[in-house]
Amino acid sequence: MSPSATRLLELLPQRSDWTAARRSPRRDILAGVTVAIVALPLALAFGVASGMGAQAGLITAVVAGALAALFGGSNLQVSGPTGAMTVVLLPIVHRFGGPGVLMVGVLAGLLLIVLAVARLGRYVRYLPTPVVEGFTAGIAVVIALQQVPAALGVGDAHGDKVWAVAGDAVVRFLQQPNPAPAVMAVVVAGVILLGARWRPALPFSLFMVAACTLFAELVPLHLARIGALPSGFLAPSLSFWDWTAVPDLLTAALAVTALAALESLLSATVADGMTVNERHHPDRELFGQGLANIVTPIMGGVPATAAIARTAVNVRAGAHSKLAALTHAVVLAGVVLAAAPLVSRIPLAALAGVLIATTVRMVEAASVLALLRATRRDAVVLVLTFAVTVVFDLVTAVALGLGVAALLALRAVARSVRIEQVPLETGDFSAEEQALLAQHIVAYRLDGPLFFAAAHDFLIQLTEVADIRVIILRMSRVSTIDATGAHILGDAITRLRHRGITVLLSGIDPRHEKVMTTVAATAYLYQTGLVFPDTPTAIDYARDLPIRSQVLA
Repeated sequence: MSPSATRLLELLPQRSDWTAARRSPRRDILAGVTVAIVALPLALAFGVASGMGAQAGLITAVVAGALAALFGGSNLQVSGPTGAMTVVLLPIVHRFGGPGVLMVGVLAGLLLIVLAVARLGRYVRYLPTPVVEGFTAGIAVVIALQQVPAALGVGDAHGDKVWAVAGDAVVRFLQQPNPAPAVMAVVVAGVILLGARWRPALPFSLFMVAACTLFAELVPLHLARIGALPSGFLAPSLSFWDWTAVPDLLTAALAVTALAALESLLSATVADGMTVNERHHPDRELFGQGLANIVTPIMGGVPATAAIARTAVNVRAGAHSKLAALTHAVVLAGVVLAAAPLVSRIPLAALAGVLIATTVRMVEAASVLALLRATRRDAVVLVLTFAVTVVFDLVTAVALGLGVAALLALRAVARSVRIEQVPLETGDFSAEEQALLAQHIVAYRLDGPLFFAAAHDFLIQLTEVADIRVIILRMSRVSTIDATGAHILGDAITRLRHRGITVLLSGIDPRHEKVMTTVAATAYLYQTGLVFPDTPTAIDYARDLPIRSQVLA
């Protein structure tokens, strides 16, 4: 069997996936029902927030939830529509309409499968914590801003960015105030937040949505509702597909792919941390999310990803296997088939309150404050990622946050490189010989990585020496040398030789010899025997050199 075929088979479901389900199926089923109760109002709210409607949110929770559970790489993950995804989808809806969103979902699913086959899932673990916390806080603010029109009962707010739409909604509300939606949203959010502190296990979001729906039916208030929903699922269809639109949608598809991969793998990592023996398979998780995002749009749903909040509920409810997430999808499917008329009467303001409460719980204030106090570098990355997420978009924020984090990390590593003069070993020589060496020979020790970000400072320090006949560079503590570092080292050696200074190298790690011999100046030292295994041997050689100017071409 070819390596590519073997790799693909590794991504498919395994019989061992269901070993845990056979141990405690009743506990998994109860956990799945609990998650479904929590997920129902969120699925409705995120479907509305995405611009595709409540039905699309429910379909996504059912189809993506089932497929990601069956084919994903985590036993505890629960997938569906998420707040972060709505942030990315809403601009796509405004620009390309519903068919564009469905096409983006399929394209993103294909790209996720490519990432899985290429085994790129493992690299998400290297995402810096300030970037994660920054865009999480930014997403929370964006989702909260998205709820302002529904919370104020304004249905025709406009703007290019979410904060502009929220501002327009406030202006329109002040012109024609209707306090009922605002009061409902605030009450729902307040009860959910207080209830979560009082009885975390109770589904206060579902209780409040049901209570608000009943209240709106009994009291004649002007409240916008979800609206009529078809009973049942839509027939599978690819009528939305348009090959000519693919080039225009690729950028959006890349954004959805990045978000789906990022949020799913982060969620799986969180789930692993909440348990003892669970470890997810990152590439299988990407494969499962990819397959879910290919099929879900064909059924009328929006692009999906794993949901950290629902996954956490699943773990706390006692789930041990994929059966719990699959049960959650089955329960929601029953809601789609049997309770569509009731769902259609839910006030949008109540769903806005649910999402506002969700955004408050998304941000761990203690973690954010700790990062802001940790180092200036962490604070800069976190604040920058947060600001760009709110002002521009999530993918730009993550890319910029990663870039700035990498640059600041390189700067910190470059500053850790030291070149310092060290005393020669006095025990090997008489007092007269040591005095002679001190007058004409100097040793420098290099510590840390000698790479492109650090090499410039090294060159300046090294070429400023004066009144020296021989320089011994002690290289044993150099951890890394790249091509740039080797070339600048060679440049410094050439300049010193033209000033009549002989350069000796000692203690070079054998792993660095290959890059050192690719540079003419350092290769010359190897060829002429000026590279030594240790510093005492180099000192012996330097002591025997005649005191004369050595200008070497």
